[in-house]
Amino acid sequence: KRRVHGDIANCPQAKMLPRFGIVGSGPAGFYTAKYLLKEIPHCRVDIYDRLPHPYGLVRTGVAPDHPEVKNVTHDFDKVATDERCRFIGNVHVGRDISVPEMRSMYSALVFSCGASEDRRLGIPGEDLKGVHSARSFVNWYNGHAEYAQRQFGLDQTDTAVIIGQGNVAIDCARILSKTVDELRHTDIAEHALDALSKSTIKKVHVVGRRGPVQAAFTMKELREVTKLDVCEAVVSQEDMFNGFTAASEEEIKAERARKRIYDLLKTVSDKAPNTEASRHLYIRFLLNPLCFVATSDEPTKLSVAQFEKTKLEGLPGDQRAVGTGVIEEISCGLVLRSIGYRSLPIPDLPFDVRRAVIPNVQGRVVDAGEHISGVYCVGWLKRGPSGIIGTNITDAQDTVASIMEDMQAGKVEIKPQHTGFEEASKLLSARKALWVSFEEWLKISKEEEARGAAVGKPRSKITSIGEMLKVAHG
Repeated sequence: KRRVHGDIANCPQAKMLPRFGIVGSGPAGFYTAKYLLKEIPHCRVDIYDRLPHPYGLVRTGVAPDHPEVKNVTHDFDKVATDERCRFIGNVHVGRDISVPEMRSMYSALVFSCGASEDRRLGIPGEDLKGVHSARSFVNWYNGHAEYAQRQFGLDQTDTAVIIGQGNVAIDCARILSKTVDELRHTDIAEHALDALSKSTIKKVHVVGRRGPVQAAFTMKELREVTKLDVCEAVVSQEDMFNGFTAASEEEIKAERARKRIYDLLKTVSDKAPNTEASRHLYIRFLLNPLCFVATSDEPTKLSVAQFEKTKLEGLPGDQRAVGTGVIEEISCGLVLRSIGYRSLPIPDLPFDVRRAVIPNVQGRVVDAGEHISGVYCVGWLKRGPSGIIGTNITDAQDTVASIMEDMQAGKVEIKPQHTGFEEASKLLSARKALWVSFEEWLKISKEEEARGAAVGKPRSKITSIGEMLKVAHG
């Protein structure tokens, strides 16, 4: 944690009321609000989100069978119910209200919009019917209102391929491989539960370009998929052998967590196959996707995923997958690419297209190397899509430290006309924007919990923005 020297109470504008606007109500946004309220007790904070509900990926990204991860929302609720803080949902900054307009209303703005796009593979056939992003699949089964109508054709194939080996890939594989009874009492979206109940998928391949030592999933996630009720995890002994180079051996010696993951994969690969299993989850290594091929009778529909086998070359910690020229094909009707998320540009703010982040120095947004006064960023928009929920704690503290330093240096303008949502609400009302307060969100949440209780679930998510607004304002 960065330490800010000096007392914020003695800064040039100590007796004035700073108002901060935060755009995005995921973990990064809430942690920023928490530390602003802690470090600058006399401030006021407004948190905006384009959806009617708060929490970002905690609601729409965390897997439904991991409810303990969602307990962090209790901490966020304490922030949102602080009398110095306000939540404003269903307001799309950049559409309902512009960044320049907001800058005129707040002492400073902090952008924490996350990453709402996914990285593409850039290979032939990626737009075929049946090829999707893992992000859209996760949003779909978690009841994200903008993805509730998606169709993944789970009843049209017996094989799914997931490209990528991070925790999101494993989440998708686990949801596809579990029985409906294992998911029925979670907060998975009803439309997803219905589609999964009709799924004909029996084989799921989770594919990575490099070897078992370089896989990005965690031990907890891997252990879970080796203990599913009716699904057998399978790891190829050939993949384990070919992926264990001298450099890989040095890597697991240097990092205990990698060794534990490798040892579990080795145990799975050495295990005798379970002929009674009705489903199989294949964890594959050393395969680089080349293209996706359509069926002969339907030129727009996925039929085959084609890969080139790879080998590892390079030094420990820097091994790369090099093609061998050997081709392997997997017949499938569903592909989920899970190779990372990307942030999107925000109108009237600079954007680094290559890195897909807002250019910044310790959270200070910069344009042509110069800090844009009063504009900051945090979370994935600041550092790229990496880390876990807790990573946002130190990230938010870093950005808040920058704001405090700038306040002490007199670089944050605090003016009487900075009235925050008092002014913004007039503009939004004139534009017929229907915002949702935190109290109104709690009405939505209570309704979801009531619907869930009726069917033995912790909540049954409302997946229509229109219906959410009806409950909120009814």
